[in-house]
Amino acid sequence: MSELLNHIKSRIVSEGPISVSDYMEEALFNPKYGYYMTGDPLGKQGDFITAPEISQMFGELIGLWCAVIWEEMGSPKKINLIEMGPGRGTLMADALRAMSSVPRLSAAINIHIVETSPSLQRRQKRNLKTLSFNIEWHESFQDVPAGPLILIANEMFDVLPVRQFVKSTSSWVERKVGCNGLGELAWVLDQSCLISDNLIPPQLMRSKLGSTFELGKIAVDLVSNITRSVVKYGGAALIIDYGYLKSGVGDTLQAVKNHNYADILSEPGKSDLTAHVDFECLAKNARTIGGVVCGPVTQRDFLRRLGIESRAAQLKNSASTRQKSEVLTGLNRLIGTDEMGNLCKVMAIVHPDHLFPEGFSIKN
Repeated sequence: MSELLNHIKSRIVSEGPISVSDYMEEALFNPKYGYYMTGDPLGKQGDFITAPEISQMFGELIGLWCAVIWEEMGSPKKINLIEMGPGRGTLMADALRAMSSVPRLSAAINIHIVETSPSLQRRQKRNLKTLSFNIEWHESFQDVPAGPLILIANEMFDVLPVRQFVKSTSSWVERKVGCNGLGELAWVLDQSCLISDNLIPPQLMRSKLGSTFELGKIAVDLVSNITRSVVKYGGAALIIDYGYLKSGVGDTLQAVKNHNYADILSEPGKSDLTAHVDFECLAKNARTIGGVVCGPVTQRDFLRRLGIESRAAQLKNSASTRQKSEVLTGLNRLIGTDEMGNLCKVMAIVHPDHLFPEGFSIKN
């Protein structure tokens, strides 16, 4: 039995069944044994691969998007460029390379990286140490200095813990993690733990019996804090992740190990856990605070509007036969309708006085 599994079981014996949110927190972020705290899960040799690792085009286009935002802000002399959960730092490196083509921008940037994992922090520092920028690392967004900002969060919100509620005959009851008669982790329904009706989107109240609703309060609180900074100091936030365009029901919690799905409860701390992001909920919350929300749109639409196909054509012009194939493969993975193109969604939050940002068709 792993140390983390033993710890979780002991906690259940002491406290009773724990929420899905608490289980995810332990499995992913336990200081000693959590999945993200003990190693590097990315890449072909890891458990999953993210968009920046697929192709340089992704980070380059994000960098140019940031440059346009900065110019539309009036080219402030100082601005915080923030990335949350940057993996190995690949997106930041590619983005900064693209941004270097914009005069005066490099001198204006203060880079802040929000990363809770000590092991990933070390990897990021190794990969970014050759860049001629001063980079500061923080454990939370709250630790980033105040000021105008451009924030990037790619495939970060989907690992934020969620609670799950299941529709019963009279109400929504909470799904939790407990132990069965054999002492193994098992799913249980806590009939005494109900969710307030005002937390369920009205269109979901008549969902079928057995439907699952996922409540991402941690994500909502984070978006609230980000939006307050955007509204107060100016700038924009770009959120890219797997998720829903519209709030819905469904059990989206999944475990991934070695690029394959794994059992969620069998080896906590040994596999990645994610849940789809409810973009409609995040957008509603950001608007309530005063932010202007653009999107969400599919990653396919966003990257095509930024010119990813033209960039791919440029790369192919000076590429070998093998490199041309890699460019096309990366392009398809990023915008293919049966790949990340439709699965990932993109949303921007901008200051009310900001011009309409690139990549979105209408201002919502």
